[in-house]
Amino acid sequence: MPPILRAFALAAAAHACAAATPGLSESPWGKTPDGASVFLYTLTNSAGIEARITNFGGILVSLKVPDRRGKLADISLGFDTFEEYFRTRRYFGATVGRFANRIAKGQFSLDGSVYTLARNNGENSMHGGVHGFHKAVWQGRRVSENPPALELTYRAKDGEEGYPGNVIVSVTYSLTANNELRIDYAASTDQATVINLTNHSFFNLAGQGSGDVLAHLVTIDADRFVPVDAGLIPTGELRPVAGTPFDFRKPVAAGARLRANDAQLQFAKGYDHTFVLNHSPRRLAFAARVADPESGRVMEVHTTEPGVQLYTANTLDGSEAGKGGKRYGPQSGLCLETQHFPDSPNHPEFPSTVLRPGAAFHSTTVFRFSTQD
Repeated sequence: MPPILRAFALAAAAHACAAATPGLSESPWGKTPDGASVFLYTLTNSAGIEARITNFGGILVSLKVPDRRGKLADISLGFDTFEEYFRTRRYFGATVGRFANRIAKGQFSLDGSVYTLARNNGENSMHGGVHGFHKAVWQGRRVSENPPALELTYRAKDGEEGYPGNVIVSVTYSLTANNELRIDYAASTDQATVINLTNHSFFNLAGQGSGDVLAHLVTIDADRFVPVDAGLIPTGELRPVAGTPFDFRKPVAAGARLRANDAQLQFAKGYDHTFVLNHSPRRLAFAARVADPESGRVMEVHTTEPGVQLYTANTLDGSEAGKGGKRYGPQSGLCLETQHFPDSPNHPEFPSTVLRPGAAFHSTTVFRFSTQD
């Protein structure tokens, strides 16, 4: 497109976006087999960005953002209906907990007691178990219309999936005027427990169902990563990324080194590793950046968490039809899951994930969207 026409198109898109009215709407979306009501909430900001969230699993169902020409596309993988989310064993867009990622052999000790968890990843427990937070019905509450903000609350019972303590968890999604999807997590407990929360969205900045993300340029502000064994359980080492396929300190295509002769990549059939972020703990700071050269969409990730898990959707196999009947194969999306390190309850040298009565858990992650030429 000639420069003058492109400038005109961008100006028109900007004018159209500026006319959008921020808001939050709610509509029925189904019922669980036991009769619990499921809703779909739509958040829209003044730039026209739209996020759809359901109280089932705290799932980010869709996220529509503009490309460099102002064209909106849904950049999150998932399904069209509640029933598909209810049936799936995937974690598309879900809020996962009580403990995100893996716990070795589904077991940990805390204050002299041994807790045995649901095992749903071979001999390990993953993402909170079979009926973790991703399969719970949360209580929704409108926090604000402008900027639109939605709070979801869930009460996890003592012993649920093997975890100790009655825990009250809230997740607040807000869509700012600065084109940011902000996720604030909070939790409290009546008994010592462990907690590690994240959002498990699979992103494809070219648009969901549009192919793989191997050309997406990835940057991660991490000098070290967490190596794993063949079962994807941390070895306890924090290894420098320098000279390895895990060095994303400068932009690198997601697929550039995916098939490198490296045992870590072979264990996971790609990237499924936590990166140790360089920023100070509990400070909201830059963690990662992804850019799609084709559409011009850019996503920055900021978080208070000590790590971010890069997962290149290595196990997607197209066996389930996604939105619009699209089949998602390996590397058809990527995840940047902000979190603590896997298996932390069994690694006292890792940052602690223990939450005690009287203390409060707080965590924030921000996905910021923009475009580039």
